[in-house]
This record gives sequence, structure tokens and C-alpha cells, in this order.
Amino acid sequence: MPIIELKTEIKASKDIVFDLSRSIDLHKISTKQTYEEAIAGTIGGLIGLHESVTWRAKHLGVYQNLTSKITEFNRPHVFVDEMQKGAFKSFKHEHHFTELNNGNTLMVDVFDYESPFGVFGKLADTLFLKKYMTNLLVERNRIVKEFAESEKWKAVLLMD
Repeated sequence: MPIIELKTEIKASKDIVFDLSRSIDLHKISTKQTYEEAIAGTIGGLIGLHESVTWRAKHLGVYQNLTSKITEFNRPHVFVDEMQKGAFKSFKHEHHFTELNNGNTLMVDVFDYESPFGVFGKLADTLFLKKYMTNLLVERNRIVKEFAESEKWKAVLLMD
């Protein structure tokens, strides 16, 4: 099973970074290139423990639905979302937040997934899927950082 781990240092409080990371509205902004929209479950605001969201998005030229559920939640330290239905065989996405000595926040993503289709899925991982998923997560983190380090976060979090 491929594992993608990303570390992003953000000049903002852990509370703001945590909430931006679980914001359905910010997720929509960060995935505009895949036309993602929340179509069921928690479709706006902040998602919390035991809540789920179903996304419809265009990935690799194909529209698909994916439902994930928050299975662990300890604000503002960690939350975990896991796929309930979708194109992967499985995935677990851990979001960790640590306050650094300089007042910044270290956001760590651990995305552990398994592709369907056995050996063909493993080949897809090697050829393009791991890179594709890494790029999606990097872009998401770039948007979280951009909003957290500016006044933009208020437009997302204060509407909840």
C-alpha cells in the first residue's frame, strides 16, 4: 500500500490550521481543478467526528463519487478520514497538527491508500497514481497555507 507523507509549516495558529483542514468549503476551493462538489452528508462548514461527506469530482478524465467519514477527531491535534465508498480499495488520511516553538504550526498529512485491481492497481501507482495523489494533496496544503497565513481564513471559518 503506498503511503504519502507531507509536512507543511504554516505561520498561523494550530486552531486555525486545524479548522481550515476540515472545512468542506475550503476543500472545494482547493480542488477546483477537479470540479469537486459535496453532494451528500456534510456538504458545507466544518466536518466533525462520525460525519461523512460524499464528493463528486473529475479525476483522470472520469467523474466519480467518493464518500469519506471522520473516524478519529481530537481538536486541534489530529483528525482522520477514511474512505467508505469510492474508487480506491481503501484509504486512510491522517491529519496531524503540532505547534512549533516559533508559534507556527506543522501540518503533517499521512495518506495511506490501496488501489483496486490487484497487480494492475500497483502498476498504476507506480506509473502515475501516487504522483497524481501527491500533487492533489500538495495543492490542498498550499491553499490551507495561503488562507491561514492571510486574512482569507476569516471568510471561510467565520461563516460557519
